Amino acid sequence: MENLIFSLNATVPVFLMMLLGLLFRKIGWIDDAFASKMNKFVFRVPLPVLVFSDLATVDFDEVWDIKFILFCFCVTLVSIGISIAISYLWKDKSIQGEFVQASYRSSAALLGIAFIQNIYGTSGMAPLMIIGSVPLYNVMAVLVLSLFKPGQNGLDRKVLKKTLMGIVTNPIIIGIVAGLLWSAFKIPIPHIMEKTVNSVAGVATPMGLMAMGATFDIRKAFAKVKPSVVAVFIKLIGFTGIFLPAAVWMGFRQEELVAILVMLGSATTVSSFVMAKNMGHEGTLSSSVVMLTTLFSAFTLTGWLYILRSFSLI
Repeated sequence: MENLIFSLNATVPVFLMMLLGLLFRKIGWIDDAFASKMNKFVFRVPLPVLVFSDLATVDFDEVWDIKFILFCFCVTLVSIGISIAISYLWKDKSIQGEFVQASYRSSAALLGIAFIQNIYGTSGMAPLMIIGSVPLYNVMAVLVLSLFKPGQNGLDRKVLKKTLMGIVTNPIIIGIVAGLLWSAFKIPIPHIMEKTVNSVAGVATPMGLMAMGATFDIRKAFAKVKPSVVAVFIKLIGFTGIFLPAAVWMGFRQEELVAILVMLGSATTVSSFVMAKNMGHEGTLSSSVVMLTTLFSAFTLTGWLYILRSFSLI
């Protein structure tokens, strides 16, 4: 019972914040335009400040873990390869690109930080997990959506170049790099600056989760049912079942395991739908997987945390 309560304490507050966002939209306090602006604001300011704050105040030698970063990178790459292989099972080739992206691309930054904060009080290993996975998420999403685009005969080089530039200028990546450099050079943070940074960072998780909840639309959850269900299973259970034991075998524990769990088994990011639509795909499968993974990850993540806790791994 103690392990179950621990798992619920880690996941339920996260999804309650999302439900609050959904409630506020239903009663008219948040509309789609406001939710979109909230998402952009959280991505550009509080989240980067939060990861900077957590990294700048710790010992660089303790934080930097190349083994962990490489594990996240390699697992992400293999996951994408598996998704591509499975995508060839569908007769409707127009959904391949969307299926692949929706199957592997997690909401790693926001949900990863939210869960680890709930358990450990800081963003923990989430920033290093982001370094290992998120740039690869974005580059491979462009490659996959370009190569499998209906009527497309090659790679859209302009979009790829724009994506690479987007990674370099990604506010969260900038926040992580700035925090690591601040830590490496042991630069002190003045008290006034520390209080300001902490205040800004404090709004990242609640605002981001409410904005995420406000964009939820249950009507989009049941389109293209068969490929959606397969993608949801792969996203929430399949990859986690394969790679989480490998992470344990590699010696990862505590916040490292929680970060890997979120990378593997959290909901598909909303930006996958936006990118699919912008690159000429229908977007129906993407929106369906986003909604279903968001809905069911409340249960699957709780279950995975319970298993890890039961084996005293977290």
